[in-house]
Amino acid sequence: APDQPPALPAIASQSGGCGVAGGRMTDTRRRVKVYTLNEDRQWDDRGTGHVSSCYVERLKGMSLLVRAESDGSLLLESKINPNTAYQKQQDTLIVWSEAENYDLALSFQEKAGCDEIWEKICQVQGKDPSVDITQDLVDESEEERFDDMSSPGLELPSCELSRLEEIAELVASSLPSPLRREKLALALENEGYIKKLLEIFHVCEDLENIEGLHHLYEIIKGIFLLNRTALFEVMFSEECIMDVIGCLEYDPSLSQSRKHREFLTKTAKFKEVIPISDPELKQKIHQTYRVQYIQDMVLPTPSVFEENMLSTLHSFIFFNKVEIVGMLQEDEKFLTDLFAQLTDEATDEEKRQELVNFLKEFCAFSQTLQPQNRDAFFKTLSNMGILPALEVILGMDDAQVRSAATDIFSYLVEYNPSMVREFVMQEAQQNDDDILLINLIIEHMICDTDPELGGAVLLMGLLRTLVDPENMLATANKTEKTEFLGFFYKHCMHVLTAPLLANTTEDKPSKDDFQTAQLLALILELLTFCVEHHTYHIKNYIINKDILRRVLVLMASKHAFLALCALRFKRKIIGLKDEFYNRYIMKSFLFEPVVKAFLNNGSRYNLMNSAIIEMFEFIRVEDIKSLTAHVIENYWKALEDVDYVQTFKGLKLRFEQQRERQDNPKLDSMRSILRNHRYRRDARTLEDEEEMWFNTDEDDMEDGEAVVPPSDKTKNDEDIMDPISKFMERKKLKESEEKEVLLKTNLSGRQSPSFKLSFSSGTKSNLTSQSSASNLPGSPGSPGSPGSPGSPGSVSKSTSQMAAITTK
Repeated sequence: APDQPPALPAIASQSGGCGVAGGRMTDTRRRVKVYTLNEDRQWDDRGTGHVSSCYVERLKGMSLLVRAESDGSLLLESKINPNTAYQKQQDTLIVWSEAENYDLALSFQEKAGCDEIWEKICQVQGKDPSVDITQDLVDESEEERFDDMSSPGLELPSCELSRLEEIAELVASSLPSPLRREKLALALENEGYIKKLLEIFHVCEDLENIEGLHHLYEIIKGIFLLNRTALFEVMFSEECIMDVIGCLEYDPSLSQSRKHREFLTKTAKFKEVIPISDPELKQKIHQTYRVQYIQDMVLPTPSVFEENMLSTLHSFIFFNKVEIVGMLQEDEKFLTDLFAQLTDEATDEEKRQELVNFLKEFCAFSQTLQPQNRDAFFKTLSNMGILPALEVILGMDDAQVRSAATDIFSYLVEYNPSMVREFVMQEAQQNDDDILLINLIIEHMICDTDPELGGAVLLMGLLRTLVDPENMLATANKTEKTEFLGFFYKHCMHVLTAPLLANTTEDKPSKDDFQTAQLLALILELLTFCVEHHTYHIKNYIINKDILRRVLVLMASKHAFLALCALRFKRKIIGLKDEFYNRYIMKSFLFEPVVKAFLNNGSRYNLMNSAIIEMFEFIRVEDIKSLTAHVIENYWKALEDVDYVQTFKGLKLRFEQQRERQDNPKLDSMRSILRNHRYRRDARTLEDEEEMWFNTDEDDMEDGEAVVPPSDKTKNDEDIMDPISKFMERKKLKESEEKEVLLKTNLSGRQSPSFKLSFSSGTKSNLTSQSSASNLPGSPGSPGSPGSPGSPGSVSKSTSQMAAITTK
């Protein structure tokens, strides 16, 4: 029989019947899940539907049909073959093999439905429905016919020491045939044979009869491969299990016997962190531990052919774990005591460590549950106060306890991030930022003592899950995303960026050791994720806190991976093609660290070289006019000799084309008229509003405050054109003064170039826009936009300072 699939849990029937058409049933009795066994011997869920049995003309026989409850499509059409062995398990499972490597299972919602279909199968095959498996009576060898067909059952030799070799041969010869396996299993069940074998085991050990012990090893191993739950229940009973393990100590292929019983009785200690009052639960925990030990340590690694024969053993352990979790979950006194002692300051450290380790293992067991049962499990833990308890534990000094608490927290985040988000937002109303759960997690990430930062990597992944809008509940008003991100940027972001800001106060990172670089790389990875997914929250934070300038200090790090992380952060921002960001970059001259790094890299052909060139190539290909003009006007002299790629010459060409269109607007007048009418009207209004937002002094803005520009559409043309004329006159005077020219920088030289910045103050001008596009100057940072009467050499109005780079 193949591995047992998960049983279908009780599922509330959906409202509205699906009708009887096409053989579908409206009642829950026939509601099933269809499973198929994959190459890894795991069950794949093929869907939920309703099963029926009817005659199918095409298949020429009675068949099982399953139609999907979602759309009525056919999930399964399987002829009930008179010769196929069907097996009923756990009262709600029917398992069979369609072909040599194609196993199927139906998991019923209700036992009554399983019984109905089982009766149909037995009726077609002429079997009594009381059996748990139908038998394969075809393709038997002559020997099997002689041995098996002549008698209804298999006769076992009498259980004596002298006949152990005969018994071992009988067990080994029965394993290849499904029919003989079945008959052997029935004979072993009916005659209480296993207990008799274990009595002989004691005799062999007393007599030190090694040959007999070797035969018993082969017999017990063969009984495991019969894959029979009824036999396992006998073997794993309290009175038998240690003797079964004893038999498996005497492997004939080993020169010396193993000491498994000694380990289980003397080395392995059972600790009750909270006393368990239920004797059945205690016995089930002991049994599961020992059976797991048999599977992992005692039994030899099964061959490809034997692997499928141990599937019922896997299922036995699986269902035991499910039962243990269920029984503990229902014991309210047990869980109440557990959480009370966890959070009690009087609990000593050793006891608390045991409690946390128990809770961690408890959560690990829950991973075997079906989704519905896992939901109930985590809801129970949530109601018992697991998150406040974790908050207390994470604030403790014991590193092992904190590590286990982090693992428990990861189970909760992976299961239901919304539950965690809701808790942290509620606690923010009562507690200071320092003791918020998320801030504790961030602090543990920052303070990870592991040189490889293994714990920090795990915690960063959890933070990423928590701030990922993709898994936030999508409601009509999207409140979770808005509320949580607002909370995170107000209460937590400053904790996350603190190491970055502390390390970038100068022109170079103040600490540049490997562990610090790794931590900063992790922080940058999360910030890059935020840039991609958080839009205006992260935009306000970056611009108001001048984050990009601080990040680009890391371009001077001796660790290439960290410098590349900083570059990747900037590349992600440029990739958004957002004029807010572009104006911020130009205003602060944030291409300077990138150009410095490019020149310092010299003629080396490496990832840094390629990544920087790719960023400039993106600006050229996407024709980001504002950045093109900024780069050429400020950094062309440093880059003009780079001729092994055409990127910078291409940027220069783009810039000159912009100038040409600006100088001769009539050359492109028709296209610009079309563009203005078809595309620019609404966009231009938005662009001017953004410009007003950006031009507002940052000092006047509160953290995260939105600035709405005043609309003033009553001004006439003269009121608007007068300040434009004055602005252009001042600009011409300024351009005539700024004639400092860059000396050409030799890229092949080894000397690191140093930069001297010459600033001349410009005048900031806030222009109020009109809805008509005809009277507007060129768009900010885009000199000579088609159709705009801007003058040659116009620059971004938002740029308050002009800079020229000169080499010493």
